Amino acid sequence: MPATPSQPAPVAPVILGDEPGSFPHGVLAERHPAIIRQVREAFPYGPERRRALDTLLADCADGVIEPLPDDADARDRARWADWGMDTYVGRSWFDVPWLWAESYFYRRLLDTVGYFGPGTWQGVDPFRPAKLAELDSRETDEELAALDGLADLPADERTRALLHGSLWGNRADLGFRLSDSAAGTGTGTQDKVQALVADDSDALWSLLPPSGTSTSRSGTSRPSTSRGGSSGPNTLCLVADNAGRELVPDLLLVSDLLDRGRIDRAVLHVKPYPYYVSDATPADVLDALRRLVAAGGAAAVHGDRLWTALTDGRVTVRAHPFSCAPLPYAEMPDDLRAEFAAATVTVLKGDLNYRRLVGDRRWPPTTSFTDVTAYFPGPVAALRTLKSDVITGLAAETEAALAAGGEQRWRTSGTHALIQVRR
Repeated sequence: MPATPSQPAPVAPVILGDEPGSFPHGVLAERHPAIIRQVREAFPYGPERRRALDTLLADCADGVIEPLPDDADARDRARWADWGMDTYVGRSWFDVPWLWAESYFYRRLLDTVGYFGPGTWQGVDPFRPAKLAELDSRETDEELAALDGLADLPADERTRALLHGSLWGNRADLGFRLSDSAAGTGTGTQDKVQALVADDSDALWSLLPPSGTSTSRSGTSRPSTSRGGSSGPNTLCLVADNAGRELVPDLLLVSDLLDRGRIDRAVLHVKPYPYYVSDATPADVLDALRRLVAAGGAAAVHGDRLWTALTDGRVTVRAHPFSCAPLPYAEMPDDLRAEFAAATVTVLKGDLNYRRLVGDRRWPPTTSFTDVTAYFPGPVAALRTLKSDVITGLAAETEAALAAGGEQRWRTSGTHALIQVRR
């Protein structure tokens, strides 16, 4: 339930990147330079763009935060001023909130390569070659072919399998892989034991019962009125994270939920422009959908179903400017708050969305997920593989077992995951 004055939201220190050897410091000092080099090599940018990339590279290591250029889009520049740009200009990247520094880096990178134009490179996604390479990979072929084997499973088991496919697909993060590679360690995810540190999937299913029943926010089952009744359609808001091999299983899950009548409609929230290397944009949704349709077999069945649902309005794609904000969802604008409030449940995918949902803070791991998300205007769920230090909602025994397990990087290695729900 929403927080009340008698139940103030908990607080914890905001994460900065100023501690050498910490994960946030490594992202700023190592991952961002690696991303700049990757982008520089992926396109035949001319001398002016290459010099600008080199300048940004130097700024990341030794410089300070610069404002957006005067020729930046006026509305976007005003947004970033509201989002903290004027406050943080002139300060070190390492001395401002890590969430803000990461987000602003990608906005600066897009300006540097001319994404916002005018000019030859206007609207050209600098991360597109890496996204397409992943989408067209042998691993994606194998994952789509495996869908044919789900057809003989009982319906509930098939849906659970697709939920876990969406969850563990969150490991398909190009920026995460790039930083591990730059550190010389590799991802190692194939050699790690996958472990759910929290699993509220039953609570999620109670919010999305099969056709014929629905569940109130108090948890009481009742006959469904979503088809022609006064309560409106059962709506899933899915706030996507990565493109490619993560977005594909997200779409498959939406397709299955539609097919089984667990939802009447879905709203897929993606980024309005390229962000965090591999975050999904509307163009990436189209690429993933075409990949499904062309794959044949069960994948094509899902692709055709989604294509039809998009054309008749049961699935819509949203690209709200706040999706690229360097701020927690507690500061979401009123129109987005109203949309989430009207949803049966909002599912936020991935690590960045989790940080924005609970606040990018150094929470004690046993901090209540329910308490830190009490501000959210409706039922909310998080599907996330762990790739940063932020964590809430762990049972004390789970935290103790993880600490005793000897794996120091369980918070950041992508080998553990969670499904958390606040009704």
